[in-house]
Parts: sequence; C-alpha cells; structure tokens
Amino acid sequence: MTSKIFAALDCGTNSTRLLIEDGDGNVLAREMRITRLGKGVDSTGALSDEAMERTLSVLREFRETMDAAGVNSGRLAATSAARDALNGQEFLDEATKTSGVRAEILTGEEEGSLSFAGAMVGLDPGSGDDVVLDIGGGSSEIVLVRDSQLFAHSMQVGCVRVSERTLLSDPPSRGECAVARAMADEALDRAVASVPLLASLAPESRLIALAGTVATLAMVEQELVDYDRDRVHHFWLSLDVISKWREVLANETSAERAKRPGMVPGREDVIVGGLIVLEATLERLGFSGCLTSESDILDGMVASLRTR
Repeated sequence: MTSKIFAALDCGTNSTRLLIEDGDGNVLAREMRITRLGKGVDSTGALSDEAMERTLSVLREFRETMDAAGVNSGRLAATSAARDALNGQEFLDEATKTSGVRAEILTGEEEGSLSFAGAMVGLDPGSGDDVVLDIGGGSSEIVLVRDSQLFAHSMQVGCVRVSERTLLSDPPSRGECAVARAMADEALDRAVASVPLLASLAPESRLIALAGTVATLAMVEQELVDYDRDRVHHFWLSLDVISKWREVLANETSAERAKRPGMVPGREDVIVGGLIVLEATLERLGFSGCLTSESDILDGMVASLRTR
C-alpha cells in the first residue's frame, strides 16, 4: 500500500505557499514566495497578467517539489484576491493545470475555519476563549470557538489592501495612517456585529495571530537575520511592542525598513498596513498582546486531507 504524502498550497493576495507532510505528520517541505497576486485588484477588480504569471511560475516550481516528494493527495486554495477578482476563475483554471492539483476559492468563513484548525495544532486549549486572527493581504479572518461552535468573520482589510488604498506616501503621512486605522476600526465594527461574542470574551482569553505581518514583526523584534521557526512560532508580542514598531516603521521609507534585520523581503511596503490591523484588533478586543503561530491555514488544509 502506497503511503500518503499530503500537499497544501495557498495562493494568497501577497504570497504563495506550500506545505508537504507525510502520513506520520513529518514536514517534508514548507516554502513561501512573495508573488503579490492581488496587486491592484482593489482598484482594478481584476488579477493582472503579470501577477498571475508570477504566481503560476511559483506553482511550476512547487509542482517539481511535490513530484519529487511523491505527493498523492493535495489541495490548492486561493483566497481574497481570487475571490474579489472578475477573472478569478481564469486563474483557478490555470493554477489547476500548472500545479496538477484542483484549485478552489475559499470563502472567508472557510478560510477562517481552516486557519483556526491550523493555529491550534500543538496548542492546548486555553482557559478562556481562543481567538485566531489571520492577517492576509486582502482580507483578515477572525475566528472564535466557544462550546465547540465556531464563529468566523472575514474582514475586508489586509496588509496589501490597506496599504494600496490608504498608505500612498513613502513613508505614509500621519493623516494616511489615521485613515488606515479608521478603515480597520470600521471592519472591526462589522466583525463584532457579525460575531457578538467578540464583545464579551471570557477572562484569560488569548489571541493567536497568524501570517506574514506577525511573523515578520517577531523576526524584527528579535533581530533575526535568518528565519528560525523555533524562535518565531509561539513568540509573544505585547501590544506595547506592536505599537512601538507600528510607529517606528511608519516613520521609515520602504527602503529603510528593508534594511532592518528580520524584515522579510517583499514585506517592507505592506508591513505598516498589517500592523495597523493587528494593533486595532488587540485594542478593540481588549488583548494585551498576541501569540504568534507559524501553524496556519496550510496545516488546517493538510489536516482536512487526512480525513478524506
């Protein structure tokens, strides 16, 4: 009997990622490339040919990795950029042909559910509510589970969308940052209206934050020149630290940010937008900080493949 080798691919607004695991849960590959699939989608309503080709080129590379690993069960998900784009189906068709894995567009709620499942891998349930925040490029998913019932809401704010819509100067002006914060606050208003439990979280609740914004901040705070999963995964970021770096980085140009130890290449022009969303969420929900997690939607997708 052939052993199962699982692959999950995530074509997000800002990055394209791959996770391969064997049947025993051993990680065979975990890769990320900045592809900016969603560049300009917020203003044009469509994926550009250049952005699609950047992403498809990475999928060709990932297919070679999957073939070498002997992958025989896979799932490819596209999220906010493909959801919002008029030509999203065209991209799905090309992604399926290129990767050899049937591509699907996840709803925001499906994305949130898979992100929650991934974030909880290796974490014991907390004594309060566990809230997961996945800050993507085009959208951010906020998920709460209480009494085994999952509540998810997709906010139309992400590091790329906020940056492209509001942070137009380099560095952004205080006025632009204020508009970005108002955009995040309005999205949080809708999230709390959709999931009222977010307004009455249990004592000792915790926020688990996912994706590139928080991982990059954890690296910058520790001045990690090279990525070290063990030092980024489950690193605690206090609200004070988040606010400090949001202020510092907002006063630097993208070129200056790019020189900072720990700044992931390709994140320097969208990190401030992501931090504004992160800071606003913590303040709105009353958290003093968040736990970063490098287990995310990819881990949730692999877990879903194991039950098929």
